[in-house]
Amino acid sequence: MNIPIINIQALVALLFFLAALFVGRAVVKIYAGVLPGFSGMVFYLRVLLGFLLAGAIFLAYYSFIGVDVISGN
Repeated sequence: MNIPIINIQALVALLFFLAALFVGRAVVKIYAGVLPGFSGMVFYLRVLLGFLLAGAIFLAYYSFIGVDVISGN
């Protein structure tokens, strides 16, 4: 199976976005007191959420314009 690298890049962007949704939901549940946690953990998860969203936007943008950033070619 020979999948173009641009399609793999788009799938990775989608996975980053789904992971960001999961982390965002965890942040809301910890902040509401449903899940155990503390303010430092919420801060860490919000930073992680920012990096996941930035990576998803970056990879999705470059996959839409057809530039391969994963392999560097």
